[in-house]
Amino acid sequence: MSKAKPKKLIANNKKAFFDYFIEDKYEAGISLHGTEVKSIRMGKCSIKESYIQIEGGEIFIYGMHISPYEKGNIFNKDPLRVKKLLLHKIEIRKLQRESEVAGYTIVPLNVYLDRGLVKLEIGLAKGKKLYDKRETIAKKDMRREQEKDFKIKNLY
Repeated sequence: MSKAKPKKLIANNKKAFFDYFIEDKYEAGISLHGTEVKSIRMGKCSIKESYIQIEGGEIFIYGMHISPYEKGNIFNKDPLRVKKLLLHKIEIRKLQRESEVAGYTIVPLNVYLDRGLVKLEIGLAKGKKLYDKRETIAKKDMRREQEKDFKIKNLY
């Protein structure tokens, strides 16, 4: 019996969960060059300001920052280069159909290593209104208070 390596989280987009209701999640590969993969393995990747668009039946991620690999010299690519995502055509068509519905968008959620391959988790999301964000904050505060009270009760 072989043990599967656990997924190693490289970068996550906390802001996406705050700003959007995530309706559906997909796992996509990323078309990268060698030095970009090495840089991601070192954990030098950010998807905070990135967004995803579908153009000509292909899906791309814009604004994903991958720091240049220190030992890569001339082989390093532009850190903000547009990267193609690898999904099945059926999934791309489904995402395109659903993203054309008012209020839906495609957002990057996580970048991780899965069995040595760099993967990106993307989500079909619907934007939250201001009152929804306030409700989310209130729920988090309530949960923290309950955990704090529970911890205090168990100390004595």
